[in-house]
Amino acid sequence: AWDDSLDRVADRLRRIFTAAQGTSTFVNLDMEEYHDLELTIAAFTRVLDEQPYRADEAGIVLQAYLPDSFPALQRLVEWAGQRRRAGGGEIKIRLVKGANLAMEKVDAAMHGWEQAPYPTKADTDANYKRCIDWVLTPERTEAVRVGIGSHNLLDVAWAHLLADARGVADRVEIEMLQGMAPSEARTVRDERGRVLLYTPVVAPQDFDVAIGYLFRRLEENSAEDNFLRILGQLQPGTASFDVIAKDWRRSLAARWEAETGRRRSLDRSRPYEPVGVAPFANEPDTDPTSAANRQWALDAIAAGAGSLATPVTTEIEVVDRVVDAARRAQRGWAALAASERRRTLRAVADELARRRGDLLAAMVHEAAKTIAQADPEISEAVDFARYYADRALELESDAAAFDPLGVVAVVPPWNFPVAIPAGGVFAALAAGNAAILKPAPETPRCAEIVAECCRSAGVPTDVMAFVRTPDDDVGRRLVTTVDGVILTGSLDTADLFRSWKPDLRLFAETSGKNALVITPSADLDLAVADLVQSAFGHAGQKCSAASLAICVGDVYESPRFRRQLVDAVESLVIGPVVDPATVVGPTVGTNPRLERALTTLDPGEEWLVAPQRRDGAEHLWSPGIRTGVAPGSWFHLTECFGPVLGLIPARDLDEAIAIQDASPYGLTGGIHTLDPREVATWLDRVEVGNAYVNRVITGAVVQRQPFGGWKQSSVGPGAKAGGPNYVRQLGVWRPDAEGDAERDDERWLAAALASDEHWWAVEFAVDHDPTGLFCEANVFRYRPLPRVGLRAGRDARPVEMARVRAAAARCGVPVVESTVDDETDADFAARLPSLGVERVRVVGSVDDAVRAAAMAARVHLADAPVTADGRVELLHYLREQSVSRTLHRFGNLVSGG
Repeated sequence: AWDDSLDRVADRLRRIFTAAQGTSTFVNLDMEEYHDLELTIAAFTRVLDEQPYRADEAGIVLQAYLPDSFPALQRLVEWAGQRRRAGGGEIKIRLVKGANLAMEKVDAAMHGWEQAPYPTKADTDANYKRCIDWVLTPERTEAVRVGIGSHNLLDVAWAHLLADARGVADRVEIEMLQGMAPSEARTVRDERGRVLLYTPVVAPQDFDVAIGYLFRRLEENSAEDNFLRILGQLQPGTASFDVIAKDWRRSLAARWEAETGRRRSLDRSRPYEPVGVAPFANEPDTDPTSAANRQWALDAIAAGAGSLATPVTTEIEVVDRVVDAARRAQRGWAALAASERRRTLRAVADELARRRGDLLAAMVHEAAKTIAQADPEISEAVDFARYYADRALELESDAAAFDPLGVVAVVPPWNFPVAIPAGGVFAALAAGNAAILKPAPETPRCAEIVAECCRSAGVPTDVMAFVRTPDDDVGRRLVTTVDGVILTGSLDTADLFRSWKPDLRLFAETSGKNALVITPSADLDLAVADLVQSAFGHAGQKCSAASLAICVGDVYESPRFRRQLVDAVESLVIGPVVDPATVVGPTVGTNPRLERALTTLDPGEEWLVAPQRRDGAEHLWSPGIRTGVAPGSWFHLTECFGPVLGLIPARDLDEAIAIQDASPYGLTGGIHTLDPREVATWLDRVEVGNAYVNRVITGAVVQRQPFGGWKQSSVGPGAKAGGPNYVRQLGVWRPDAEGDAERDDERWLAAALASDEHWWAVEFAVDHDPTGLFCEANVFRYRPLPRVGLRAGRDARPVEMARVRAAAARCGVPVVESTVDDETDADFAARLPSLGVERVRVVGSVDDAVRAAAMAARVHLADAPVTADGRVELLHYLREQSVSRTLHRFGNLVSGG
């Protein structure tokens, strides 16, 4: 993987070999995951070639379900022979068919890669026999002892006979898992004289780890096509025996025909092949198991070290010229057919993918992102271009007409300096707007490459402008002269923008204070792994990062939980992001909140792991974990944006949910539990836009997990980035061409209500999972707002009021109603903060006093025209939610998540 290195693994191996020297311990390296194969072999051979360990004997395991295993076997045998002839010790190679197929399938599906193991059991069986046939010769076993790890008695018998026939029986050992086939193991022992039985050995307090291992082996051995599953039915002369024998002979005959070498073909060093206009599919991340890909990344980082962005634009006059030019160019862009905008944006996606290396380098050098964090972000940017391109085709309706806003400024953050600016720009363009991209001051080159890709793909320069401005009056001029702003940043920044212009059309994803609930029913190993990844990926500088773990019941004091957590955190590699082994790099600057979180404990809090400034670097900190965080305390409610995690105890799940929902923000949240009832309770009550079950709470993928929060984590209409409604909100939906004077109100209202019923049935009342992954449910759903305000202005029409009341009722949302006949705009403005709503549907017009009051109360005014289109109107009363839920344990599907 990106976050491991040969030096680091070799160092661990040296410590193991040193501890084993002078004892009866035999070190045997086993790698369950494909991404560890080449790394393990390289570390194994490197260390055993070093003088202190040259005479040592050790073992290594190869998995025959990997086509890579046969060439790996050949390399190991050649190396072992050379080492032995030079006076070194011998090695043991244990051949197994493979025990991690289920997880390898999950890994491939989640990343869009080819499955690393063979696609069929027949291929695996054939390769297993090829490996045995090839290695069991006197010359190849001169320096190598061979372990035959299998419960398949036909394979064991064949290997036994083959070893005897070739005179190498003393170099072969049969190995079986203790307890899985005891009678068969005794039979083999009686025939062979010896069988090696293996079993997990752990400390008493970690006994559940051994149970987990044995459970996975039991699931594997009870799989439909596994030999042990049907062993009890086998008798010579029966139909079952004949089928097994036929399959076995077929695999023996095919043992030299199965493919060898890597199955995965993704190679970033090769020229990119454009996708063009094709059905949407998520762009695959770079596969770090490929040596070519790893070298590609290092070369890209080295080549991009000195790349700089264009100079800062400092004059207000320049901003005015850019906005004016964009406004003129936008009309021509909007006049294009939606299919043409789609084609152009699809071409932009191909350009982004072609320049993946440039984007990777810019993120590493400007944004202090590790390779492992930066590469998926490029995939996300590519996905945004393709997904939003397709959404451009959906801006047509029989009941409403769509008008783009005009010129949209995109103001992204520095922590996701490629995907977020790309997503904002592409959504604006897909809707027919012109876009002006103002990059974060810390990461201008990242955004500039996005702009360059747009131009190379044919987006007119004035339609997609790139403008660097400081965050001063020049930036304010840009924000206040455009027709809409897409912001990703702090809630304070959103408030500032709206204070400049109360009627600003602002679409903002703001802050988050995100928690992962862990109950006593959780698998603590998996929970800790996901918690650490969620808390400290990109040094905790994600708005979605888990900065709180709410520990239910005895989880909080569990020695096992704390030991696992401390070990996981202290094992993270801290260092410069140009090193592929680095997991936690430096923060991009600091702020008073982060400084306090890293250095100061509040009453009752203690450091479980104290953060430390590393190597005198101002912004490089090791992660910290603080315990004793109290509900309602500063750390509970404050977003700190850095590598600090707090642990909060909760008596039960009800209290945990209350603690989680007490935050004014509602961006992401998660739960780890194997109890389906706890999952159902949590999903019904948690107040977050992105909810995660038994997985990490970061890393949202376009379409798979549309991203955006509730409460103060969102400003504006609230459509989620990467979801079906994001492009639709970047314009104004108005009644169709039929003039108001000619409209039959009764017929229009009936049509509107019919439209509501249709869209409620097919869109809003149903769960959507367009990705369809077998191993993870990703449900996009709509949840009714607790209540909404309804304000009728002076020019509100009764039929429109009836229409919005009916829409709210269809969604099951209570309405707090106010009309100009009941109270003036000034009176309503004064009362608005006490309404207890986060959204007010406006029919007709309101004055600036209402807008100012709404801004101060952080209430969204939904003042779009009232249309008869239920797809448009019902969205005003609903919140979008993404629920991502792991459907497997260690690759094996389970019911209830």
